[in-house]
Amino acid sequence: MQGHTMGGPVTLRIANRDSRLDDAAKTPPVHQPRPGHADLAGSVKWLTTDCRATLERASARETAARVAAGALARCLLREFGIECFGFVRASLDVRCACGITPANWRDMRAARDASDVGMPCTSATQQLVDRIHQAKVDKDTVGGLVEVHVFGCPIGLGTCVQWHERLDSRLAAATMGIQAFKAVEIGLGRECAFRTGSQVHDPIVFDAAQRDQPHLGFTRTTNNAGGLEGGMTNGMPVVVTGTMKPISTLLRGMPSVDLNTKAAVTSAYERSDISAIAAASVVLENVVAFEIARAFLEKFGGDSMTQLRASHAAFMQLARKLPLQG
Repeated sequence: MQGHTMGGPVTLRIANRDSRLDDAAKTPPVHQPRPGHADLAGSVKWLTTDCRATLERASARETAARVAAGALARCLLREFGIECFGFVRASLDVRCACGITPANWRDMRAARDASDVGMPCTSATQQLVDRIHQAKVDKDTVGGLVEVHVFGCPIGLGTCVQWHERLDSRLAAATMGIQAFKAVEIGLGRECAFRTGSQVHDPIVFDAAQRDQPHLGFTRTTNNAGGLEGGMTNGMPVVVTGTMKPISTLLRGMPSVDLNTKAAVTSAYERSDISAIAAASVVLENVVAFEIARAFLEKFGGDSMTQLRASHAAFMQLARKLPLQG
């Protein structure tokens, strides 16, 4: 009411202007499962040979609701100076080499928004557009790496006490819950396996002049941890990278079997894109924002923005006074 929430559930409605459910009676069943999709596993799970029972519910169109919820969460985070930025980092042999920092991320966002493929790098954008066009000619599909940076998180969101409440655990689950995502990394990720501890862990520096910042003056010369240590934010930007596999529906199809006859066939074709990594970066940006907002509310709580702001301000004031006296 008048631009403010009133305490009741916020209702978001997304109109599906391309629904074909009314034509379901005219839509033929699908008996040829697509490799890489949920078709085969779902058909066996629900004891049917019609893949359509699975493919409709497994579709990534479901993420529209999570993006909407994440957008609302980002409105909350923005009130406390916390911002999320997602983009496409790499695909095939194309990689965006842009460094993302608290100082330049807004410029990078403008560049990303001007890109047809969600990449904040002009030269890499054109290369990736060319690769996707070629994939269409080849009747193939393309995946990639998408990355999200969260700026302005205070130290201490999340916890080290319970495994399922660790913030990196929750971020990983949210990321892997996005359709077609096959891997997730926090900060340096799997590269940690190929370096020694002295090359991985981020040295801590205290700068009294930055004591009023969310990191309370505890800065790092690197951010290999991706802003998370022990399941908690450490004041550095949170960095999450997800790997999206190529879309499972290929124009040329792939070897499969007919679930009724078990004869060798070519997999069925359903309308699909050649690449959805730009859209996937938007999804990742918002599911990450949702989890950050959830952790923020768990720590600071309250039934109103006034109470939430007071709780957050009180914590930051106490944290700046460490060590506490008395």
